[in-house]
Amino acid sequence: MVRPTIAALLSSALLSALPQALAQNDSFVCTGVNEANNYNATIEYLGCYTDDTIRTLEGPQINIATNSPQICADMCGYRGYNLSGVEYTTQCFCGTYINSAASKASEDSCSYICPGNNSATCGDTYFMNLYQIDDPNPNPPPIVSKRSPACLTNPFCANAACETSSSQSDRIAALLSQMTVEEKAQNMVDAASGVPRLGLPSYEWWQEALHGVAASPGVTFNSPNGSNFSYATSFPTPILLGAAFDDPLIYSVASTVGKEARAFANYQQSGYDFWTPNINTFLDPRWGRGLEVPTEDSFHAQSYVANLIPGLQGGIDALESKQIIATCKHYAVYDVETNRMGQNYNPTQQDLGEYYLQPFKTCVRDVHVGSIMCSYNAVNGIPACASEYLLQDVLRGDYGFTEAYRYVTSDCDATGNIYRPHNFTDSAADAAAVSLNAGTDLDCGSTYLQLNASVANGSTTEAQIDISMTRLYNALFTVGYFDGQAEYDGLSWADVDTPAAQNLAYTAAWEGMTLLKNDGLLPLSSSASSVALIGPWANATEQMQGNYQGIAPYLISPLQAAQAQWATVTYSLGTAINTTNTTDFAAALSAAQDADVIIYAGGIDVSIESEGHDRTTIEWPGNQLDLIDQLSQLGKPLVVVQFGGGQVDDTALLANDNVSAVVWGGYPGQDGGNALVDVLVGKQSIAGRLTTTQYPASYIEEVNLFDPNLRPSNDSPGRTYGKFFRESTSLSSQYTNKWYQDQPVLPFGYGLHYTTFSYEWCTLPKDSYDIVSLVGSTSPGSYAGSPSVNDASPWVTVAVNIGNTGKVSSDYVGLVFAATDNAGPAPYPNKWLVSYARLHGLDAGASEELQLSINLGALARANADGDLVIYPGDYQLLLDYDSCLTFNFTLTGESTVLTPLARQQASYNFTVPVHPQA
Repeated sequence: MVRPTIAALLSSALLSALPQALAQNDSFVCTGVNEANNYNATIEYLGCYTDDTIRTLEGPQINIATNSPQICADMCGYRGYNLSGVEYTTQCFCGTYINSAASKASEDSCSYICPGNNSATCGDTYFMNLYQIDDPNPNPPPIVSKRSPACLTNPFCANAACETSSSQSDRIAALLSQMTVEEKAQNMVDAASGVPRLGLPSYEWWQEALHGVAASPGVTFNSPNGSNFSYATSFPTPILLGAAFDDPLIYSVASTVGKEARAFANYQQSGYDFWTPNINTFLDPRWGRGLEVPTEDSFHAQSYVANLIPGLQGGIDALESKQIIATCKHYAVYDVETNRMGQNYNPTQQDLGEYYLQPFKTCVRDVHVGSIMCSYNAVNGIPACASEYLLQDVLRGDYGFTEAYRYVTSDCDATGNIYRPHNFTDSAADAAAVSLNAGTDLDCGSTYLQLNASVANGSTTEAQIDISMTRLYNALFTVGYFDGQAEYDGLSWADVDTPAAQNLAYTAAWEGMTLLKNDGLLPLSSSASSVALIGPWANATEQMQGNYQGIAPYLISPLQAAQAQWATVTYSLGTAINTTNTTDFAAALSAAQDADVIIYAGGIDVSIESEGHDRTTIEWPGNQLDLIDQLSQLGKPLVVVQFGGGQVDDTALLANDNVSAVVWGGYPGQDGGNALVDVLVGKQSIAGRLTTTQYPASYIEEVNLFDPNLRPSNDSPGRTYGKFFRESTSLSSQYTNKWYQDQPVLPFGYGLHYTTFSYEWCTLPKDSYDIVSLVGSTSPGSYAGSPSVNDASPWVTVAVNIGNTGKVSSDYVGLVFAATDNAGPAPYPNKWLVSYARLHGLDAGASEELQLSINLGALARANADGDLVIYPGDYQLLLDYDSCLTFNFTLTGESTVLTPLARQQASYNFTVPVHPQA
């Protein structure tokens, strides 16, 4: 295995890039004096400069809601820097020199108006207005790397908000009583300004950590790579993590990400809250952000977040003391990028209750996530961030999202989008009012800066602002922002990318890889004399990280790992991801002709699927299939590795007898090359399962991208899962999946192994149950009342004896589905996932009992109102995608609501004129 050694020495020069704070130690003296108020920088404009991957200024980034050239220069100059730059409206950068990588651009490139001075420009996207500070403070405050709690900084320490003998609620009320409406508005945006006159520090709420601490406005990675806080562990993206079907693995990954994120926060490299995870489901195969989510299945997503959130936040009971604050997003019915900021969806209540809202319910009710992010789109005519139905009736009413420290943030600019392009209100100030009134506490953007106007015109109130501000400050108390937090404040650079984290990143990568075809070629011989490695993923590095990525400590490409495995490896690009250019075909074919084994590494990447960019086809892009076909005609063993998040139609590869094996590799992260090669040679057992249906390419012609309905109709063959049968199986014994009514290329849950297994039920449910015995004599009430029985309540644990009847050790994933053809409303789903678990390292010839826990929600289906109901009727449990074992049982008695869904009111009382979308 190839893995470089990383130096981890902190240089004093890099510490200068950290924001100023007073050290938390016994020498701190609270003076209550704000010396920064006495400094005013003298500045000269230098011009508009580029500011791309390599930062133009080496010092700290400060995010300021009311940013302007003067305010930014005052902050930088007070810290002793002689250069300042304003960018992307709210970003302020400090430095002592201009990086040689930067270049002067035309003034037109810097066009964003400064929120704190509408006569000045504050850069643009990757462009900065740069200023010389003529009189930097000759006696700057000491540079301290570790963050101090706000109440151990001057002058805020003398504020009534820091009086620890008062209750937390009284302390927050004391702070709010000192703030003007305008100052409150400036602290309800992601780049919260703090209150300089009180000494309350600024705070950036926007941090990302989808599969590791990620580049984002609130996260700073130092340079060069190898210095303190210059990188973080880069795990596979969630679509590959989900394919492992290994909940303990998810908890371990999340715990590591949360620990590293808190270490960054402790040393002022980030804030304490992180806008992760994305728990929308991968409904449409064209969705550009499918790589960010674990699955198309709502139950799988629920199980994923049930393990992820406790890992991130510090445990299932981390309520008022958290490692970090996690944010489940995007609430709700969001799974298309096209027109995402203005699109309206009208899902049925049945699909809302049974599918779209399920992962959010688990996040909020069951694992106590600290924050929810409302989405760009509208639901039933009302933008999600202005929807009292979603934010009040369901979230705070049904799910109990009512604790003082839980808050809702908007997606970035989603509050502004209520005005344009949704055209729901007549002004941005009205958009701010309806969003706040509905229960959106924080605005990622700048629209909430108009809340003072909203209050003045009577469309909202200062009392409503105080409700949201109180939630935000209570949330910051849970992570020690004001007073410190002994449990987590000790996390440091030593806790980032540890050897255990590196091993975990490697394990997570190989566990999710999935075998789609194998004629016996795999596992490859480790002693093959020569290997040709061909394709646009063969030498992938940054590609392996997908999106929402940070700086990785290292990136081991497939080529690097292959060269460490085999004596002779010949690499050829062959073709790009999406091109018709065949110039490199000849070199690739020549390399393949001279090899014993050909490995083609291709598929799709973020140039094909990404945020803001849906796919227009689910075929292999460009001429990759043409090259693969020509390689297959050389008479050499050929392995195709398909990378990317969304599935592509593999029909041609599965039908081509000259393609010996097909492996799906997702986006495998920092150790992806090692993981892939070790799977190909059998050092690790391949046992991943597809978490999305692989549809035929024609599917997208049959389903409208904007159709949110899952059930089949005259206009749609249905969404998620699908019928599946092998060539040796007659149509009368088809293996079926959920709603899709046609034959997929490969179904949800599909995955092969290097061995074979035997299966035998060990523990099963009873043959019949009276519904009353399961849920009690009356239907439980809403979540707010904490019912003792709901869809998350346990029902039974079934057990299966799994025998390894082959010749090699292997992991095995057990999937249990349920089905019915007479219980509840028609149409009936083909089947639905109700449990899964993973066995590890089952030796050849050995057997082991696999325990699979099933909740009461497995028995429930949604009625027309979206309530989850247990219906009488005949049911079946099925093991695996091919139903290798089945068990029949019956439920008797009256239909009973297990978990109700709030009814939408006939109308909601908006304080301004609104225009719902059709």
